[in-house]
Amino acid sequence: MPLSNTATRISLLGSTGSIGLQTLDIVESHKDHLQVVALCAGSNSLEKLCAQTIQFEPELVCVPNDADREKLICLLGANKPKKLDIVTGEAGLIAAATLPNCNLVVTGVVGAIGIKPTYAAVRAGKNIALANKETLVAAGSVIMSEAKKQGVKIIPVDSEHSAIFQSLQGYTNNDIDFLWLTGSGGPFRSWTLAQMENATKSDALKHPNWSMGPKITIDSATMMNKGLEIIEARWLFNLSAKKIKILIHPQSVLHSAVEFKDGSIVGQMGVPDMRLPIHFALFYPERVASTLVPRLDLVKLGSLTFEAPDYKKFPCLLMAQEVAESNTTLPCVLNAANEVIVDSFLKDLLPFKQIPKLLEAVLSLHKPARNPDLDDIFEADAWSRKEAFRLVQAPISSI
Repeated sequence: MPLSNTATRISLLGSTGSIGLQTLDIVESHKDHLQVVALCAGSNSLEKLCAQTIQFEPELVCVPNDADREKLICLLGANKPKKLDIVTGEAGLIAAATLPNCNLVVTGVVGAIGIKPTYAAVRAGKNIALANKETLVAAGSVIMSEAKKQGVKIIPVDSEHSAIFQSLQGYTNNDIDFLWLTGSGGPFRSWTLAQMENATKSDALKHPNWSMGPKITIDSATMMNKGLEIIEARWLFNLSAKKIKILIHPQSVLHSAVEFKDGSIVGQMGVPDMRLPIHFALFYPERVASTLVPRLDLVKLGSLTFEAPDYKKFPCLLMAQEVAESNTTLPCVLNAANEVIVDSFLKDLLPFKQIPKLLEAVLSLHKPARNPDLDDIFEADAWSRKEAFRLVQAPISSI
């Protein structure tokens, strides 16, 4: 069946990661409504990107550098689509995000690298399916202000923010008392503080419910992911961070909820599968059936449990909550330092217990700029990464 003029044409930033792969699964099963016009991936995933390019025949593909471009051309060989444009670097990401034929940008890249292409897409009037929480954590005020100016829809893909977005349909901020962001508690929910002192990388990567990339899985282990989600929700829903609460929910079935002024709590439930919020974002505002999205069987579900977060075990969550209300460069610094420190942990350069200590050290050294613009944000981002690298390399006893 040929695509209609109202079909969704997708630029997918981060096509070989967890979000990207699941997005493409959904596209493949809805070829009459969805089309991929741009793919972007990293240097370590060129073989996957090659296969995706052959399968989906995008107009444009972006890789990090010229060497990757030449390697991709070799991998494609005679299968290279004749009209394919292969671009590189940050400029290439921006080209993909602002492609004229695109009407939805799915930001599935991890980290602050998503900020510039997302901002460029918003300025170009593209709707955004946002799976990159760091964009709003670091630059929420700038991105959301521009989105309002351009009349652009930002549809969250994070399961928690998608749940709140869905629960708020038909309501305004004046109706809200609190937002409840739920979290599984990660792999260390039932561990003692003493046990966590000796947690290994293997332990931290064993998420009980979700299949995600390594960085976000470690963020779940420290519960920094919930802290970043508070900051993201603050900008996404234009609310004070004081109105956003964390609720530990080990089953990951209630993905988040809104408590309204009359005492009613409205939430969204589903199996812990990222294809559900991705599917919602790709088809919003319609509800479209899918054989890919598994169904929740309420009869077989059994009990759901909830508990308060333990801030002594998860100081990263408390740290993020404390900077969430700040319209300064502090959230950007927290995010950038966390990227560096988590990457260092994944490379076995530091023990798990050092992650919050290093983050706190970076924050304590920063002099925040108020009401930052993008230049302030990128300056703070660069400073934070440099400082985090320095502290990672410093003797542990000096931190």
